[in-house]
Amino acid sequence: MPVRPVRLFGDPVLRTRATEVIDFDKELRNLVRDLLETMAHKGAAGLAAPQLGISLRVFAYHCDEVTGHLVNPIVEVVGEEMQDGPEGCLSIPGLSWDCRRHLRVVARGLNQHGEPIEVHGTERLARAMEHETDHLDGVLFIDRLDPKTRKQAMREIRQARWFGIPEPVVKLSPHPLFGKVR
Repeated sequence: MPVRPVRLFGDPVLRTRATEVIDFDKELRNLVRDLLETMAHKGAAGLAAPQLGISLRVFAYHCDEVTGHLVNPIVEVVGEEMQDGPEGCLSIPGLSWDCRRHLRVVARGLNQHGEPIEVHGTERLARAMEHETDHLDGVLFIDRLDPKTRKQAMREIRQARWFGIPEPVVKLSPHPLFGKVR
């Protein structure tokens, strides 16, 4: 099962606008599979490719018994109604704050084969669609908090056990035949 580690707050990939997908190939299908399996393993409502360290405009979602993915999504707001509710993020583990989002959205994009998809979301699904699209734009949900709550959130993040733990460095062997059959 290809469950992958999730990048944490502070990783630059989370603050960078992801690149549009242009190749609908096996590599993209593997990424979608990894997103779906990692999201399910973590029990999350959504997961974006940058959270796995891959700066591509792809996310997976699972809300209200609806599971899927979108490639190169565009989220359009439907109506003026807003909702306030608790929101968390796998990249900011164990913490959540009330965040204001639109009540209804329509997300349009492509599936892993390049075919058009349209997803109508209300409440929880709308929140997930907006949240994951924000990830693709280098925006974290804490950026959407009111100033007082954001200040509190930053304080709690800096005190979290996981904050500031460096990513493990993977070193490549200097030996040209390492790992290869002779």
